Amino acid sequence: MTDNIPLQPVRRPKRHDGKHRNGCCPWSRCCGMGDFRPRTVWLGHPEKREQRYPRNVINNQKYNFFTFLPAVLFHQFKYFYNLYFLLLACSQFINELRLGALYTYWVPLGLVLAITIIREAVEEIRCYLRDKEMNSQIYSKLSTRGKDRRHRRQHWLCFSVMLISEPRSCFLRTDQLDGETDWKLRLPVACTQRLPTAADLLQIRSYVYAEEPNIDIHNFIGTFTREDGDPPVNESLSIENTLWASTVVASGTVVGVVIYTGKELRSVMNTSNPRHKVGLFDLEVNCLTKILFGALVVVSLVMVALQHFAGRWYLQIVRFLLLFSNIVPISLRVNLDMGKMVFSWMIKKDSKIPGTMVRASTIPEQLGRISYLLTDKTGTLTLNEMVFRRLHLGTVAYGMDSMDEVQSHVFSAYTQPSHDLPASRAPAATKVRKTISSRVHEAVKAIALVHNVTPVYEANGVTDQAEAEQHYEDTCRVYQASSPDEVSLVQWTESVGLTLVGRDQSSMQLRTPTGQILNFTILQIFPFTYESKRMGIIVRDESTGEITFYMKGADVVMAAIVQYNDWLEEECGNMAREGLRVLVVSKKSLTEEQYQDFEARYVQAKLSVHDRSLKVATVIESLEMEMELLCLTGVEDQLQTDVRPTLEILRNAGIKVWMLTGDKLETATCTAKNAHLITRNQDIHIFRPVTTRGEAHLELNAFRRKHDCALVISGDSLEVCLKYYEYEFMELACQCPAVVCCRCTPTQKAQIVRLLQERTGKLTCAVGDGGNDVSMIQEADCGVGVEGKEGKQASLAADFSVTQFKHLGRLLMVHGRNSYKRSAALSQFVIHRSLCISTMQAVFSSVFYFASVPLYQGFLIIGYSTIYTMFPVFSLVLDKDVKSEVAMLYPELYKDLLKGRPLSFKTFLIWVLISIYQGSIIMYGALLLFESEFVHIVAISFTSLILTELLMVALTIQTWHWLMIVGELLSLACYVASLVFLHEFIDVYFITTVSFLWKVTVITLVSCLPLYILKYLRRRFSPPSYSKLTT
Repeated sequence: MTDNIPLQPVRRPKRHDGKHRNGCCPWSRCCGMGDFRPRTVWLGHPEKREQRYPRNVINNQKYNFFTFLPAVLFHQFKYFYNLYFLLLACSQFINELRLGALYTYWVPLGLVLAITIIREAVEEIRCYLRDKEMNSQIYSKLSTRGKDRRHRRQHWLCFSVMLISEPRSCFLRTDQLDGETDWKLRLPVACTQRLPTAADLLQIRSYVYAEEPNIDIHNFIGTFTREDGDPPVNESLSIENTLWASTVVASGTVVGVVIYTGKELRSVMNTSNPRHKVGLFDLEVNCLTKILFGALVVVSLVMVALQHFAGRWYLQIVRFLLLFSNIVPISLRVNLDMGKMVFSWMIKKDSKIPGTMVRASTIPEQLGRISYLLTDKTGTLTLNEMVFRRLHLGTVAYGMDSMDEVQSHVFSAYTQPSHDLPASRAPAATKVRKTISSRVHEAVKAIALVHNVTPVYEANGVTDQAEAEQHYEDTCRVYQASSPDEVSLVQWTESVGLTLVGRDQSSMQLRTPTGQILNFTILQIFPFTYESKRMGIIVRDESTGEITFYMKGADVVMAAIVQYNDWLEEECGNMAREGLRVLVVSKKSLTEEQYQDFEARYVQAKLSVHDRSLKVATVIESLEMEMELLCLTGVEDQLQTDVRPTLEILRNAGIKVWMLTGDKLETATCTAKNAHLITRNQDIHIFRPVTTRGEAHLELNAFRRKHDCALVISGDSLEVCLKYYEYEFMELACQCPAVVCCRCTPTQKAQIVRLLQERTGKLTCAVGDGGNDVSMIQEADCGVGVEGKEGKQASLAADFSVTQFKHLGRLLMVHGRNSYKRSAALSQFVIHRSLCISTMQAVFSSVFYFASVPLYQGFLIIGYSTIYTMFPVFSLVLDKDVKSEVAMLYPELYKDLLKGRPLSFKTFLIWVLISIYQGSIIMYGALLLFESEFVHIVAISFTSLILTELLMVALTIQTWHWLMIVGELLSLACYVASLVFLHEFIDVYFITTVSFLWKVTVITLVSCLPLYILKYLRRRFSPPSYSKLTT
């Protein structure tokens, strides 16, 4: 590798607010796209570099040592809520505005800030340790000093071009880059692979020309030139010659030359900061706090107005704002954040949904209000485990129950050569049988050859790897490919007698049922791409010298490539309706002259730097004409466990499920029916393909006339409808009980999520398992990743991660419902707690001639919202109205939450009225019943207030937990014990008298007993929906 190039990828710190400028990487704002340009890299001559490599270290930290505290404080105080309390605390340094001891304002604010700073510090330290671990990895470098160290199975940490590989190719694991867990085959540059030793790389005069850095992870354009050759060597470079950052060399040993590092890595350029998700519940609470602040201002103005704005009335307004500042509770945000941490912990510790992870602990209550669930199909609803089900030859089809016939045909093809029985002497039946046998044999042979599968041999304890590879041991063989579809096809050919036993860069070996080894030379490979939807291979049979071009692909592209037939389209549709993934297999025989002509044009196109992809595709298409149709293959992707009952639960809960998939229309529709996303008795409207505005208008009118039917639409038609009739289409689609969008791109998936949010205002949840689902997951209000066959990319990008789709039911019905209801109860009770004491202050000030004098000072005001009431109030996070089994059995309970009733203006107003009533009763009761000294008012009112809060918590709780009882008793014990130390505010001798006890008892009963009576009457005559299920 070139000298002085550190091999670590760079990732800059994420912006705190989740917003980023336009561009493909986080550095766009400081090093624009104009800085990226093509480069020439000379082997062993770093002095010839035309540009410097970006620094290649990981740095995911948001702060450094000097910016940590200022930045954290800035992010806290840039929001009005926290800035308001900072201004209140700072105002106490002004003598005219001081209402009590400084610590009564600074201690609560300091506690809130301390919790935030500690949390940020812990995250930063964890991030620093992760970065340090990655940055401390040892890498190997080949230099002019002859130092050569290479390691197996190591992470590849920069973008490189392969020069030498041992053996002649290697496998790459790319699950962290593109979400695919299957191994990818990578090939070295041919002329450097022939060098005797790796040290010779530094002795030749050669260089790599590479395109400018870009975000495309599926393509690479470059050339390798060796100038000291005779003649000079010029080879084209493609994706197959590269090793990318964030990948793992899974097998083999590699020497490469570094091309891109740091910000120029494609893995980094494809990393965009996900949008910062703020829960709807947080926005509603923020709205309520604004209302409370408005009430604070109004009350302060009324108090000053009742003084007739006498004297320095503007100072009085500020003093009253400070005096009634408890109306906006500072502890609200802390309680809610701690509650969310508890909810997240409960989700992770639930034994019935093992492996579930919470990656966004700020939005667990969002799970309780989902209206639309958008799910991927492959790997999410299905297992992504492919099973071969059907071989169709046009005139005959073979299913799972007739595979023995296929096996016998293949066996006969290699044991009874056709020339043993002259056709002229064979009876008619024999001729038909032999024709079918030869057709089956050709189809199986084609399937066994047209793929990118490589057999890998592993030691099994009895046979070592080298021996297993030499003798083609069946028990040691494992197939690796970039698609599970291909593996299932090769496994099927093995089951019927034709086994892939060996493969390298230039050859392939098949074993026949008789044990004979067939050798094929691989002349060219045309890999599958999402644009072409097909893959091809040109091979030469070593025994006969015949050159054959095999191709397989989707029916939509293969229909125009194969020779005319009258059964392809119909049978493809039939197999797709059975839920099978269909591939069309074809072949074309080539003469030596035809191949040599093609090869010359193909090599020339591959050496082109400009428009290489277009030129290569044009050359390949010249071969793709009038190919012989061999067969159709049908592979089934099985449903995950309990997908059907889970979808039934979601439907009964009032959640509409949309399936967004890249599969074809027939397969998607069949899977939707099979999973009961579309019920058996439900009508289906299949949206006809439309390309113009007029066609879209007519089809939308036809769809409008149908009622209560599921919609199935392709991505192309969807794009046309959204272009011309976005509002009308979304209005109609939202009325459907289920929607299936097939042939969807990742961008379209995210666009649909965004449109649902904008048009309906409802909460969305996106579920997926692959890298192509990440954009949809990040766009949704709640993103859920399923850890599946396609890797962990979706899981890592999601807010919540599950191991199976069926866990989604419990995640929403139990944890989502409980989190939302508990958060609503907790927030309203914290507001009630603050409004009670503020009401008492207002009554006290109005009785004493509107004086801006605090009723409670010092530790009383701090202890009220902390040790005296914090434990019982926070214990509401353990409350639940029904058992989890009941919530799963009756998903209709979830439907009640979609209207937002647990936290609404109605419930908020009820709690405000309760607070005013109880605060007034306690304060007026204390004023009426006190005898001589003012300190008695404080003792009676404060004790009654504490008891009232404890009783109100008991009134609110629906299901008792032992921690709730502990919290109630602990708070009461803390208050009684602290009375000894509060002689400055409370007369200790007075609270031991009978007079104090009966007065406190009367006031507490008057404030709480009516509410207990109202609760009983309501449950008696207007019970909630869940009450019948709990009795």
